[in-house]
Amino acid sequence: MNRPLSRFATRAAYGARQLPRVAWYLGHSVAMARMAQRARDEEGSARPKPHTDAPTPARQRFLADMGALWRQDLANVEAGLYPLPADHDGSWKMLFDRSRLFFEDLPAVHRRRESGEHSEVLTEETRDKRPRYYLQNFHFQSGGWMTDESAQRYDTQVEVLFKGTANATRRQALPPLHELFAGRDQRRLRLLDVGCGTGRLLDFVKQVWPRLPAIGLDLSEPYVREAKRHLARWSRTDLVVGNAESIPLADESQDAVTSIFMFHELPPKVRRIVLREFARVLKPGGRLVLVDSLQRGDAPDYDGLLELFPQSFHEPYYLSYIEEDFAALCQDCGLTYARDERAFVSKVMVFDKLA
Repeated sequence: MNRPLSRFATRAAYGARQLPRVAWYLGHSVAMARMAQRARDEEGSARPKPHTDAPTPARQRFLADMGALWRQDLANVEAGLYPLPADHDGSWKMLFDRSRLFFEDLPAVHRRRESGEHSEVLTEETRDKRPRYYLQNFHFQSGGWMTDESAQRYDTQVEVLFKGTANATRRQALPPLHELFAGRDQRRLRLLDVGCGTGRLLDFVKQVWPRLPAIGLDLSEPYVREAKRHLARWSRTDLVVGNAESIPLADESQDAVTSIFMFHELPPKVRRIVLREFARVLKPGGRLVLVDSLQRGDAPDYDGLLELFPQSFHEPYYLSYIEEDFAALCQDCGLTYARDERAFVSKVMVFDKLA
């Protein structure tokens, strides 16, 4: 196949896989907004309206930045950094079941948002089993991180929040790993994904390096169970229930550590403990890749959105996150800042442990 035809085929295949996902989750986002507005109109609302004096992006800019992420994702495929992504969303039945779970939870989310209630998962049964900061209804979702239903709902919730771009955002962690792993025997490397959730990043990692030994660590037993189901197709992948503040691995045992969408949900003190643990388990010459929200000043016309987000979703540590200096924090742990790159409303932060 000649190169122009091959390029056309790749782009056509990419569009055929991604465009239906975007339409699906954008449709959910529109429906969710209408349901929330209807609930406010019918029931009234005593909650202060979200407000910011900082700039927010115009709709055209927002859509253009979303498109830039898709173009980068495709460019990475065309450059051979990873194959055409398989999102492994499941059967149509599973998609509809997850959609039903998502919409069924919206009235409870609305109730918590209006009342400010966010501690339903803090009970006598859970109190001593997890850190206090963890036992909250993050996003105002039912079950927090502590139920099977929450784990089954999570991927739909995040894709709706990200307008169908969550998986494409996660994949932007792969190029920095490619730089580290290129030309090396993947069987002799080790990767740890902390806060692995339902295993989405690990799925994309294994699509590139199927023989790479990888570990996913998460505090939630239900989410680890969901990750095991999602990753059942892959070998050399271990899923562990554990606390990132005390990672159950040996010093200098990992070539790479990744963490996706986790740090904005950690208190400032805990962020520092976790980063020291990352530095401890990384080998000299190893790499840390973090993917999380933009921070203040990364894209100045998005600063207003960053302020509005925790006003609508229960994110108690988010405002401290957007002010955090990760380069300085990692330097204090012996990790050297390499770069960060924007990925729509998120960014990829790369740090190296010098040999």
